[in-house]
Amino acid sequence: MGIWAGATTYFYNVAVMPSHKTFLSADKVSKKSPLYHQNKWYKKNKKHFKFWKMKSATDNIQLYANYIPAAHKTNKNIVIAHGFMGDKDKMATYVYMFHKLGYNVLSPDDRGQGQSGGNYIGYGWPDRLDYIKWMRKLIKHNGQDSQIVMFGVSMGGATAMMVSGEKNVPSQVKGYIEDCGYTSAMDELNYEAGNLYHMPAFPKWPLLPSLNAMTKSLAHYDLNDASALKQVAKNHRPMLFIHGSKDTFVPTKMVYPLYRASRGPKKLVIVKGAKHASSYKHNPEKYEKTVSAFIKQYMK
Repeated sequence: MGIWAGATTYFYNVAVMPSHKTFLSADKVSKKSPLYHQNKWYKKNKKHFKFWKMKSATDNIQLYANYIPAAHKTNKNIVIAHGFMGDKDKMATYVYMFHKLGYNVLSPDDRGQGQSGGNYIGYGWPDRLDYIKWMRKLIKHNGQDSQIVMFGVSMGGATAMMVSGEKNVPSQVKGYIEDCGYTSAMDELNYEAGNLYHMPAFPKWPLLPSLNAMTKSLAHYDLNDASALKQVAKNHRPMLFIHGSKDTFVPTKMVYPLYRASRGPKKLVIVKGAKHASSYKHNPEKYEKTVSAFIKQYMK
């Protein structure tokens, strides 16, 4: 039992506790990167961003976000959701893209990540309610005639899909863009158990239920509930699905059932040759055109 408990604690620390993750690649951007200019712009202008804060929707955690108003007054807004162990600064290139396209941008730190409080990663599930609360704050700031598109990458993509299935999403939300999100937290954890640790998949790997029991006890949410697939099946608003053809972190095959499940207007774009969360970097011009066309179609 001691070995079992120790193994469960180890994987809880790896999967749910915010900390440095050795399996995540560094986000260094060299001058040779096609997104170097975007990152340089972000660093130069960061001091001018508005710093927003609010309490989380469920457990009174202090959350923070950057709000970047458009260069010209507009009621059109983008809400950005970052990835696993990411933060608002790691979404710099996307902030630049949407600001350049003329939108107000709200870029929060999820609970347990960036500057926000909390001691666990929510895989998008408790976070989905926080994003709805952020949206209401944004609408209060910019007016009832606001229009919003939610955008997310990796865990942020899954978060956007989880938001899409909620009944109380503001009517001002006109659509979603998800880039390389997973079908569910359990699917992703199960996949990574084999991908990173060469362990057999559930139900052969019995640590997942133990990990979930510890998550329910310490983080107060159920990993079984964190299903983007179940949530997106309740979505009737427009959604753009993007995935790299060479994604081995959230395998490309996950996007197909997600796309089929969504019940609103939808489009699927597979970026050939792109690895995980690298579709924008792989082909910036095509990515921007695809995203811009989708937003303009549904945010009038």
